[in-house]
Formats: sequence, C-alpha cells, structure tokens
Amino acid sequence: MDDQPPAYRSEFLKSPHHAVMGLATLGGGFILGASYPLALVLGAAAYVLGWIYLPDMPVFRNWVDRRCEAVHSAAAEAQVARFVQQRDARLASLSSSGRNHYQTLAAVCRDIEAASADTPLTPDNPAEDPRLRKLDELMWTFLRLLSIEESLDEFLETERREDVPGLVKDAEQEVAQLSAEFDALKAKSASLSILDPKERLLNSKLERLDVLHKRLDRIQQAQSNLALVISEEERLEQQVKLIRADAIASKNADTLTARIDATVEHLDQTNKWISEMSEFKDLVGEMPDSAGRIGYAPAVPPRISAAEAAAVRQAARLKAKP
Repeated sequence: MDDQPPAYRSEFLKSPHHAVMGLATLGGGFILGASYPLALVLGAAAYVLGWIYLPDMPVFRNWVDRRCEAVHSAAAEAQVARFVQQRDARLASLSSSGRNHYQTLAAVCRDIEAASADTPLTPDNPAEDPRLRKLDELMWTFLRLLSIEESLDEFLETERREDVPGLVKDAEQEVAQLSAEFDALKAKSASLSILDPKERLLNSKLERLDVLHKRLDRIQQAQSNLALVISEEERLEQQVKLIRADAIASKNADTLTARIDATVEHLDQTNKWISEMSEFKDLVGEMPDSAGRIGYAPAVPPRISAAEAAAVRQAARLKAKP
C-alpha cells in the first residue's frame, strides 16, 4: 500500500471506478443494513479492500494511462495549432517579395522531400521521417529572419527620411556655438539674469544632442543587424540547397541525415542571436515539440493587400497586350 504511486490513488478518487465501487459497497451495505445489520460492516470492509487493491489493478492503471495520454495529446495538438496560427500570421505580414522569398526556399524543401522518399528512415510512415521535421525548423528560422529583415528595413527607411546624421551635425554646431557664447558671457562676468537663461538653453540643446546620438547609435546597430540577417538568410538558403543536392545526387540515407543535422546545428547559433535582440522578442518562440510533422506551408493562403492586388492586375494587363 505504501508503494502505491500518489498519481494513481488521486486519479482513483476522482474516477468513475471509485464512484461505482462506493455505490456497490457502501450504498449496498446501507440499503441492506435495515434488514441485515451485518451488511453495513461488510459493505464498509469491501470499500476499504477496494480502495487498497483496485488502484493497483492493471485495468485501472491502463485506464489512467490512456486518459493521461489523451489529455497530453490534446494539449500538444492545441500547442501546435497555436504555433501554426502564429506562423501563418507572421508569413501573411510579410511583403509580397518576402513571401515570394519564403516560397522559393519552401520549393527547395519540397524537392528534398521528394528526393528523400527513395531513402526514408521510417518506411512504414515516410511522412514522419525525423529528417523532414528538421526542414520545418529550418523554414521557421528562415521566416523569422525575413520578418526581422523587413522590420529593420522599415525602421531604417523611417530614420533615413529624417536624416538623423544631418540633425546630429547641425545640433553639434549649435551646441558648440552656444557653449562659446556662454563661456564668453561668463568671462565678462555677465549678470545671472543673462547667464541663467543661456545656461538652461545650452543644457536643453545638450540633452537634445544626446538623444540624437542615441538615435544614431540605434541606426548603426540596425544596419549591422540587417547585414547579419541578410548574411544568415543567404547562408541558410545555400545550406538547404546543398541538402537538396545531396538528396538528389546521393541515395544514402546516412549522408542526407548527416547533412541535415549539420545544418540544424548552425541554427542554434542563429536562434541564440535572435533571442538576444530585445526588440524582436516576439520572434523568439521555438517550434513545439511535436512527434509529427508541423509543416511549413500556410494552412490558409495569405491575404493580398489592395495595392498588391492592383499591381498583379496591372502586370496581367501588360502581359496580355500584344
């Protein structure tokens, strides 16, 4: 009795098995007790024995295990559904060029899937090939990189329109001039009524210059991050294309597996770098640990904006002209 796992005993208390046992023993003893007083004692004893032995029975344990497995499966499916929704929303938020970039690499992954069908690691269910699940992870990282690239591009374009370097240069000249004027007034022992306003103005301009310097630092950091993001995208694209080449040229399952594993190992560094970018914390989420394929194609085709639809119609009209 002391070796009984608490999980099974607590589950037994809440189970229909316990309810049936209680009705059959205590309930039956109570009903028969009016005519046979000994039935109350026998019913209570049967209940105690049932409480001791029934949670250990394989039938009950199997019922608990199946119930827990169903709960875990439902939770895993809900987690995958939330992830797919997040991924599809991220893909739909990309520009048309970004989505085309993603779909181009997705086509390479489909080529890998087709080629790897000749050397499946799981012949009974090729769709569950663990190598192909790693392609889902590769595409998720690539999608995050595309999202970061477009966010950085948008930020830099906004700052570029305001010409922050030019604002910094003008502010530095203005501060230098005010500093010289203030120092000249102090040298002449000007009155406080003249010095105080000039000093407050100088301090205000210095604070403005400090803010502009911080904006300039952010711009330079964003430019560096953008260059790294683009480089990571290109590296990942070439790695996936190399996997395709191995899948097509070599029908050796071990060679293909080793190539995919080596590519996924590089993702750890990329994902770590993404997680360190505080402004992109919403992109840090990892793929759920699913036994099956999650895929990388959107469950629902992304919506096309009005501007993009107009561009498509214009291109169609131009193509239709003789």
